[in-house]
Amino acid sequence: MPNDSIKAVLLDYGGVIADEGFQNGLRAMAREQGLDEGTMMNVARIAVYASGFVLGQGTENEFWKCMREGAGLKGSDTELTKRVLEGFVLRPWMIEHVQKLNAQGVITGILSDQTHWLDRLNERDHFFEYFDHVFNSYHMGKSKRDPGLFHDISKQLALSPSEILLVDDIKSNVTRAQAAGWKTIHYVDKASLLKIFEKLSVSGKQENL
Repeated sequence: MPNDSIKAVLLDYGGVIADEGFQNGLRAMAREQGLDEGTMMNVARIAVYASGFVLGQGTENEFWKCMREGAGLKGSDTELTKRVLEGFVLRPWMIEHVQKLNAQGVITGILSDQTHWLDRLNERDHFFEYFDHVFNSYHMGKSKRDPGLFHDISKQLALSPSEILLVDDIKSNVTRAQAAGWKTIHYVDKASLLKIFEKLSVSGKQENL
């Protein structure tokens, strides 16, 4: 990754800012209920988009209905949602680094393909306050699967693509961001991320933002 000046750092939520509760929760429930984990996750990846839930165009009930019909998952909507949300555990070390970026004058934000669950998680953990922006697919009507999303965000931030860095644990999201001209880090683990962060060149917020 070129060491050009970066003015904004956007972080994925599940798997970067917090432990990945969606995948971990579903896999745990698959094991408990004697269901195939691979099938569970394949159905989930399709259902969260096919139901429209992640884009704010469908409901939680419609998503869980797809999971029951497609993967054989058992449980009420309330019980299943509770299990998933419990798996999203905020990573204090990540919040600490966001605060360091803020202190350097870097624009920080969340860029997540999430549902209204992200708002519920914030009500529980109060992490939005550490970020300048929260870009959530549920409220934007676009996900990171849509290449146009990256252009929209660049425009909203009034930054050139090369001045924005995305940290994401899903390789396909990283690839699409790179194609849009963004800087990227494919998150693998804490140690490697912090090592990369130490080498970054960043610059302060623009006065008109």
